[in-house]
Amino acid sequence: MSADDRSSAARMRNFKNRGKDSDELRRRRQETSVELRKAKKDDQILKRRNICLTEEDTATSPLQESTNKPSTAKQPSLTMEEIVAGIVGSDKSMQLTAVQAARKILSRERNPPIDTMIQAGIVPHCIRFLTHADEPQLQFEAAWALTNIASGTSEQTKFVANQGAVPHLITLLSSTEQHVAEQAVWALGNIAGDGPELRDYTISCGIVAPLLALVRPDTNAHFLRNVTWTISNLCRNKNPPPPFDAVRQCLPALAHLIHHTDTEVVTDACWALSYLTDGSNDKIEHVIEAGVVPRLVELLGSEEAAIISPALRTLGNIVTGSDAQTDTVVKAGAMRYFPRLLAHSKANVVKEAAWTISNVTAGNLQQIQAVIDAGLLGPVLEVLQKGDYRSQREAVWVILNLTSGGSQEQVAELCRLGVIKPLCDLLAAEDAKLITVILDALSNVLRYAEQVGQEGAVALQVEECGGLDRIESLQTHENETIYNKAVFIIGKYFGDDDEEDAQVAAPTADAAGFQLSVDTDAATAGGFQF
Repeated sequence: MSADDRSSAARMRNFKNRGKDSDELRRRRQETSVELRKAKKDDQILKRRNICLTEEDTATSPLQESTNKPSTAKQPSLTMEEIVAGIVGSDKSMQLTAVQAARKILSRERNPPIDTMIQAGIVPHCIRFLTHADEPQLQFEAAWALTNIASGTSEQTKFVANQGAVPHLITLLSSTEQHVAEQAVWALGNIAGDGPELRDYTISCGIVAPLLALVRPDTNAHFLRNVTWTISNLCRNKNPPPPFDAVRQCLPALAHLIHHTDTEVVTDACWALSYLTDGSNDKIEHVIEAGVVPRLVELLGSEEAAIISPALRTLGNIVTGSDAQTDTVVKAGAMRYFPRLLAHSKANVVKEAAWTISNVTAGNLQQIQAVIDAGLLGPVLEVLQKGDYRSQREAVWVILNLTSGGSQEQVAELCRLGVIKPLCDLLAAEDAKLITVILDALSNVLRYAEQVGQEGAVALQVEECGGLDRIESLQTHENETIYNKAVFIIGKYFGDDDEEDAQVAAPTADAAGFQLSVDTDAATAGGFQF
């Protein structure tokens, strides 16, 4: 580290509000990233069934699509006893008919009898049929039945895995029959999507290399969707994360897949990258080295919210890393997309856009300036005033981070744009953590103003927008931290001496708002210039 870097780091440690240094702010951002992921099932489907449109229909079968020979004859339905008898019997024709009948029952849209099939003992036989290389249709039907059983509860999925299905399904990834390989991919995606235990077991069985081998130019979009979705399931879940040495092998394929023309392929590839960046800086660095940042930035301009969300999540994760890693996103031109993202019709996009900007404003002066130069402070304040509560909470962190590490001129720009009133308005919230963050931000602004002798003028703004009344009432708050911060602000900036200072430095107002006076030396040094 250079002398300048050490000096800058020391300045940050000494100035950060209440002892918060940049590392603490980054940990805060990582904690927030966990919070933003609590509803992960809403982001991406973990498991899915291969459903028939009607009980007798097999038109959804990739086999029929590939052979172009759909069956129009309605097959007679079999009872469970006949299905079991056919599966365990030695008649190959009856085995296929029985497995297909079981698969159709498991593929119906509502309430498939998964437990009934498990209790009937068909799972071990379906797994055995996976090894019948001379009967690809039997392999396909068995894999389809196992796919739908593994789409159920965790216990049902684990039953399939515990019976030994995974190694045989991995073998089928190399099948010369595409419909068989595709159904095997689907089954493995369901198993890996169950959670960290089965994900790691699937990886340990050797899925990665044969799965990635399916990412080829001649792989059709439908097949590639399943492949990409399964890759994303191998990368997901955080407690614990997947073995990184294994999943980092997916990075070249993911770097290719995010350029695909199919929306689902791009979406799932972006989700996979978001999981891989949700960790330590060395993991983030591997993703950056894969060359994905420029394309992810480009995807922020997509018209598809399904693509924007994971691309934004990934970039937000990257800027929780070091300043150098944050720079890769800033220098790729990401900031120009955020005015639109902060005004997006989807509240979740607005929230994550504000979260990402808070990541950047927790960085160095140049990164904060990039936010300002992109004209993002106005949209952030708009979110602060009118956004939904979760978005407002992230916007408050943008303000705290900027006022913790920004320059006098940068903080003054916030004040010129009118940050005081929306901050004070949010003091009426019931969220103790949010109130604490707001008090810290207000304290930061007052401290900056004090450095140029203008704390009285800022204090007057706080008072005139009702902030003083709210801070005074917080002196009786049951939360001791809030109480202490409120007492500190009142005692330091709203005592008798401060009131006199406010009279001396009372601002005049015109159509542009408050005009604070500053001495020439302070203005020259880049101090408050309202």
